[in-house]
Amino acid sequence: MSQKETDLSQNGFFGHPLGLRTLFFTELWERMSYYGMRGLLVLYMTIGVIGNPGLGWSNIEANAIYGIYAGMVYFLALPGGWLADNLLGYQKAVLYGAIIIMLGHFTLAIPLEQTFILGLALVAVGTGLLKPNISSIVGQLYADDDERRDSGFTVFYMSINIGSMLGFAICGYLGERIGWHWGFGAAGIGMLFGVLQYIYFRDKLGEAGLYPNAMSQDRRKAFRFWTITTILFFSAIVITGMFGIWNVDPVFFAERFRDFLVVVSFIYFGYLFFFAGLTSSEKKNVLMLLLLFIGAAAFWSGFDQSAGSLSIFTRDYVNLSFGSFQAPVSWTQFLNPLFVVMFAPFFAYLWIYLGKRNLNPNTPIKFAIGLIFMGLGFIVMLYAVEYALISAPVGVQWLLLTYLLHTFGELVLSPVGLSAFSRYSPKKYLGQMMGLWFLASSLGGVLAGLFGGEATESGLTSMTPIFTELIYYYFILAIVLIGLSFFIKGKINSSQKID
Repeated sequence: MSQKETDLSQNGFFGHPLGLRTLFFTELWERMSYYGMRGLLVLYMTIGVIGNPGLGWSNIEANAIYGIYAGMVYFLALPGGWLADNLLGYQKAVLYGAIIIMLGHFTLAIPLEQTFILGLALVAVGTGLLKPNISSIVGQLYADDDERRDSGFTVFYMSINIGSMLGFAICGYLGERIGWHWGFGAAGIGMLFGVLQYIYFRDKLGEAGLYPNAMSQDRRKAFRFWTITTILFFSAIVITGMFGIWNVDPVFFAERFRDFLVVVSFIYFGYLFFFAGLTSSEKKNVLMLLLLFIGAAAFWSGFDQSAGSLSIFTRDYVNLSFGSFQAPVSWTQFLNPLFVVMFAPFFAYLWIYLGKRNLNPNTPIKFAIGLIFMGLGFIVMLYAVEYALISAPVGVQWLLLTYLLHTFGELVLSPVGLSAFSRYSPKKYLGQMMGLWFLASSLGGVLAGLFGGEATESGLTSMTPIFTELIYYYFILAIVLIGLSFFIKGKINSSQKID
């Protein structure tokens, strides 16, 4: 029996290979650091909270930077996957990514405004290396016919929610109650735990994701040269920006980044439709995926308001007092992972139950349901804003209901979207189409920052038109997708949360 076969046969972690334990805790601590820092980000960049002032930037600027950061995290997953495939292998990519993330959080912990953007850049780059590749290693822990594979991914994805709850609880409290940089530092310490345990237990991974794709030495040398050149170029841009040699309006940059993502995405969809030599059936599938792409970008633009406009609304207009205890603003974002843990089993069972009765909705209808849940959440927020205009602060129950509806939307849309892109994409373009799924999240993150800035520009009065615009967007897209569903045959079951 080979070493790889031995590794695959291990069952020391809840009936799964021991390597899953290594990846589980790496992902847990990475998500702890990511969400813990993200929950503080906009609050820190604006006026802060009572007794703990922030940088004092405008809501528009802060939300734009948040959007750029959120967009870059997912956009950089594309070059991160390429580096792992061709130069590093998945194991090294995860290790280097985790170390860079840790350094980014510790850089954010330095109480200097000049190092702030550098810290964000390091976290984004590190996440781009780690995020797409750690899931690839999970898949390689199992043989192709191993019945434990789906269960293994389910176990793995639970680490996302556990980690995010830890991040919001620990980093949120330290950042708001003691000092912002204590929260950022706690995120760094969390990632340090992830790095140390990954190094110590890395041997449990065996050869899963150990080696990059085979290629000639000359080609790999050329790839390495251009990679190093690119890294040095962008490093020079970031470092010179730190010292004020150049300045870019964050809103202008976010808008151009948005335009870039839109152009790249539609050019690629256009290429597939007109020049890729697809069959008529494949073209219909590509058209459906284009609509799902638009719907996904729209969904994430609303979902990511949790750390943007909804965070500012919570800080300024929501009563977070529970007796003598004043809860940190960022703790409200704890609700989403909590609801995921509570309701994910229900949705998993629901699709199985409906499938047995031939009632399982097809992909466009599930997507439409997810968008409707997102729209309903913002309808709740419209009422919250109206009540806040009359008498602020309002009760936290408005946020609880909003996040519950948004979580329902996530549990319907996110796994179904990934499943749809993996099932309906032209087979020879599968990897590239999965990259487009990441681009939808990236575009949604940028839009979230731009929408959040507009929503908070003038306090409550600017929230109503933006939230109303989002609601119309979601319901119109839902109607289009429901109409499309009549032309789509085939149904998809999926129950796993994708982050």
